[in-house]
Amino acid sequence: MASITLPKDIVEAMLEHARTEYPNEACGVIAGRDGEAVHVFPMANADASPVTYRLEPKEQLHVFDELDEKGWDLFAIFHSHTHSEAYPSETDRKLAFYPEARYVILSLRDREHPDVRAFRIEEGDVTEEEVAVA
Repeated sequence: MASITLPKDIVEAMLEHARTEYPNEACGVIAGRDGEAVHVFPMANADASPVTYRLEPKEQLHVFDELDEKGWDLFAIFHSHTHSEAYPSETDRKLAFYPEARYVILSLRDREHPDVRAFRIEEGDVTEEEVAVA
């Protein structure tokens, strides 16, 4: 199984965003440089839904522009699951439009002990990557 390392401050920022947006799903982007996660962009969920997410389009454009300006890559797209496990749903698989990116899912099913998992999704096929927090 492939693995990725996420800095502790990025994981904490994603979890804080997920808790703040609860009961709706939270979402955002993780920027990378040279294969490492370097910055997190918590974003608005345009769906404002407890079961789906969609990056707010204007905010997404600004974030992608900033990635270009700073020479960063799209390391991952993250979102939370409020009541289910941290595994891509059928909808998540259908809407995975960036095969070069990871999809990080935070499960708040047990809000005291959230679960963080990462996946590659290509043409609907899901491959998990082990997550280390450093």
